[in-house]
Amino acid sequence: MLYSTILKPYLFNKDAESAHELAVDWAQRTSQSAALLSICRMMYGGNDAGLRKEYFGLTFPNPVGLAAGFDKNGVTPIAMQAMGFGFVEIGSITAKAAEGNPKPRAFRLPEDHSLINRMGLNNEGADVITDRLKTLNLSIPLGINIAKTNDATIHGDAAVEDYAYSYQKAAEVADYITVNISCPNTGEGKTFENPAALEALLKGLPLNQNDRKPTLVKFSVDTAKSDLEKLVEICESYSIDGYVATNTSSDRSELTTDADTLTKIGNGGLSGAAIHKKSTKVIGWLNEFLQGKKPIIGVGGINNAQSALDKIEAGANLLQIYTGMVYKGPGLIKEIKKALPKQ
Repeated sequence: MLYSTILKPYLFNKDAESAHELAVDWAQRTSQSAALLSICRMMYGGNDAGLRKEYFGLTFPNPVGLAAGFDKNGVTPIAMQAMGFGFVEIGSITAKAAEGNPKPRAFRLPEDHSLINRMGLNNEGADVITDRLKTLNLSIPLGINIAKTNDATIHGDAAVEDYAYSYQKAAEVADYITVNISCPNTGEGKTFENPAALEALLKGLPLNQNDRKPTLVKFSVDTAKSDLEKLVEICESYSIDGYVATNTSSDRSELTTDADTLTKIGNGGLSGAAIHKKSTKVIGWLNEFLQGKKPIIGVGGINNAQSALDKIEAGANLLQIYTGMVYKGPGLIKEIKKALPKQ
């Protein structure tokens, strides 16, 4: 009630990025206040009985996590833990700091309970962020999502080296690492979802170390089934530990938002309820390919208990939310946990 009646109207009176920055600031301040953390735990925490999961050597007190994109710089995990998340994924982080794309670059689609963003991987850079996380005292798993620095001059071997630097820095502090392969890796705007590029990337990461951190790969929701199967085959040849499905979409075909509004917004990745069905389909494909051999984190359009259960039924072992909280607030975490089957 607090979110829907007071906080949401206040935030929605601001543009999407300003509201996001304010939410991150509130969460950061909460992380630094024992009193505010206590209030968060009282309002949103708990209810983890029977929900514990164990994957790739990590214990998740519950399977509901914060998706990458909300906290790019790793300033809110303590607050996210107090709000009841079972794990947190920060980032994407990149080897070099980046300001991202010109503003405006984030837009709400209220009719579709969705967002479009073209933030451009704005973050403080791997060095600053991982140094910050070294002093973090967290009791839930911390994931770090890595991507290529948003610089069109970095491509080819240099792009792989860019990823590898972020991977090595993340490995110092993360419980697991997610390799985000749906960001441009060349001046021509290609992505690592090209099989040859993915092969080169995974070959260039230090994946043969015996003490490597669990490593996951995150796919785009727009990946065709045949292409996804090829990508999974490559990932499996490098013993990738799990998969995140999915990232945002460039498809606008199922939106109810009017065409003029979408034209004014322009390019960007679509997230939220509008991609729920497509994301769930991709999870089903992954489950078909993997036959339960590797864990899948389901993300994309989870905005109520039923959409979370849809992901589980399709084959997801863990869940992540972000856009759903924009529209529903942190109470969504509790709603989902209440509906999940208990062990």
